[in-house]
Amino acid sequence: MPLGGDGWSPTAALFRAAALGGGLAVVAVLLRRPDLLYLAAPIVLAAAFGLGRRAPAQPEAAFTLTEDVPLEGAHLQAQLRVTASGADVVAIAVPVSGWVQPPGGRTGVVAARPDRAGNVALTVPLTARRWGRHQVGPAVVTVAAAGGLLRWGPQPLPARTVRVVPLTDRFEGAADVPQARGAVGVHRSLRLGEGSELAGIRPFGAGDRLRRINWRVSLRAGDLHVNATVAERDAEVVIILDGRYDAGASGGVDGAASGVDTGVRAAAALARFYLQLGDRVGLITHGDRVGNLRPATGRRQLTLLLDVLLDVRAPMVRAGEPPIVGPVGLDPRALVILLSPLVGVTVFDRAAGLSRRGHPLVVVDTLPADATPPAASPDFDPQWTDLALRVWRMQRESRVHRLAELGVPIVVWRGAGSLDAVLRDLARARAAPRVRR
Repeated sequence: MPLGGDGWSPTAALFRAAALGGGLAVVAVLLRRPDLLYLAAPIVLAAAFGLGRRAPAQPEAAFTLTEDVPLEGAHLQAQLRVTASGADVVAIAVPVSGWVQPPGGRTGVVAARPDRAGNVALTVPLTARRWGRHQVGPAVVTVAAAGGLLRWGPQPLPARTVRVVPLTDRFEGAADVPQARGAVGVHRSLRLGEGSELAGIRPFGAGDRLRRINWRVSLRAGDLHVNATVAERDAEVVIILDGRYDAGASGGVDGAASGVDTGVRAAAALARFYLQLGDRVGLITHGDRVGNLRPATGRRQLTLLLDVLLDVRAPMVRAGEPPIVGPVGLDPRALVILLSPLVGVTVFDRAAGLSRRGHPLVVVDTLPADATPPAASPDFDPQWTDLALRVWRMQRESRVHRLAELGVPIVVWRGAGSLDAVLRDLARARAAPRVRR
């Protein structure tokens, strides 16, 4: 696009040349010193030659990024293409905010000479160090011409938004869910039906298909027997992310992870895993605002879910505790996974309420091992001592223990396989026969 502005402007070099050359000429005339004219002439001629060359055209520039949706830790480039016929040097400065940064610091600066046609392409290498939405730019372009006597700019170009997707280890866990409910899927149902998992062998009955006949057992028993299988169903998974308190320090992919970092990366890994199984996955986030994404399937749902995760931010609260809004219209058979650093009291009350209503629930602890209470926590005191920190951790462990006594499984997020044992236990408990009173 054409760059705005009032056109080319003289630089300090032009003013210095004019002042020095004109001053020497005036002094030479006043003092009748022709030798000073020999000193002034080259300066005046050089400035006149520079200004007398081909007039530079109005620059045109385009600022783009090589990738708009990179992963954490990915490398990308800010690219500037400038067409400035008659220009000598083109420079670009790209300031960044947040976690998308050039290797050298907060601002990347690059300069180059245009080719004979006046075209130049400049690139500033960047690294996306942490998930979220980040601004790159506005890029500032400066064009010099006439041997540095004329300058265009500095002229800003609109900033670009980068959506950095959270980087997660490939989560591979058990496909067990407490209650499968759909028509098709990969989860083992409690009911007999068309499926691939063997449930036993029974006598042949009306409606059985011939391809299910177990000929070895039939020949030994003297009458027809068939393989009995269980139906395979899909499931509904709802992920609740507690991002009200960002306990711990954020360091990007190459540093420590805060509670919100761990929660966002865990939510992305779990959603990707269950969506690949064909399940319906929903997301509820609690931070500076509440996000609610209804359960659905497919790649589009994963894209929408990641987009919601990018907006998770801990609210700047100094007093009181932000509430956790109860999920509305939650399927009673849906598997609920609550990701939280377990700071405060509200999250424990909400988890206990979901458990009492009979929802299959797993609580995932995302608090870093060495984290202290976040500054926005209602229990925070700037004059913490080691003894007070130990008391806070004991109170937190007591609340976790009381929640576990209600039958709510609580696990620490360790990546792949973190929920395997818990989900198997929940599935066995749901499949166990119940005594009716």
